Amino acid sequence: MKLFSYLPFLALPLAFAASSDGKSQLVTLAASGNGVIRLDASTFDLLTAPSRDWSASIHFTALDKRRRCAPCKEFDPAWNSVAKAWATVPAEQRDRHFFATLDFDEAPTVFQKLNFASAPVVWVYGPTEGPRANGKNVPSKYDFSNGFEAEPLASHLSNHTPIPIPYKAPIDWARWITFICGLLGFALTLRFIAPILQSRWTWAIITIVTSLTMTGGFMFTRIRGSPYTGSDGSWIAGGYQNQFGQEVQVVALIYGTLAFSVVMLTMIVPYQSSPARQRLQVYLWSGVLMLVYSVLVTLFRVKNKGYPFKLLL
Repeated sequence: MKLFSYLPFLALPLAFAASSDGKSQLVTLAASGNGVIRLDASTFDLLTAPSRDWSASIHFTALDKRRRCAPCKEFDPAWNSVAKAWATVPAEQRDRHFFATLDFDEAPTVFQKLNFASAPVVWVYGPTEGPRANGKNVPSKYDFSNGFEAEPLASHLSNHTPIPIPYKAPIDWARWITFICGLLGFALTLRFIAPILQSRWTWAIITIVTSLTMTGGFMFTRIRGSPYTGSDGSWIAGGYQNQFGQEVQVVALIYGTLAFSVVMLTMIVPYQSSPARQRLQVYLWSGVLMLVYSVLVTLFRVKNKGYPFKLLL
């Protein structure tokens, strides 16, 4: 009878040896897979054995072309890069947490047992023995709310590894090349357009166009959110307190034409060497001034039927 009471203690070395052999097998599989264990049904049972002093992050996926799982293919590089980063830590820490991938076609029975209807899925199994055991044998699930990027994945899994995962995002060479090419293109463009930007006529034109646009009522319509035209297609809004977007363009064009006529009469016509040409231009620009101003007055009368003034039209 006393012999039977010692049997459980005699079985402890055997259980420890079996656990040690299983862990050694997992270490070998991880080393041969560049930090990722390629699982099947038997190795999955070994990795998630009820008695284990290691933790494991398992990626459930379906990479076969027949499965048409685009998210699986998109997430797989991020998973492998995080696992590769974990493979660089010292063996003392690395062998206490394993990264593994289980493809649907390698072990469909595991997917059925876990009731998986979609992929990819990442579960983290904690240790059940040792100082890192928390007394729970229920795996935690990774939330893909941050997308399929490697950096948030590494940050989340670092909460379950003995030490943080030393993941560093690779240099995005395409982004840097695009930025440098854009910068060079901008510098070359600036070199060719520099004379234009330094010309006083360029800034004079910009100033005049801006002044005419604002004088035409651009900010008035923007602040009030006025439509471009009326519902019936009309472009003149009734009343002095209303204005359509197209009306701004017409008023700015009228003011610009009036200003140009005055400039021609005061700065160009007096310096004409031919009296006949000078006389012709006086008649021309005076006529333009009178006609366009008549259009402006008519516009006021259309907006307000009670406007009392009239010129030619």
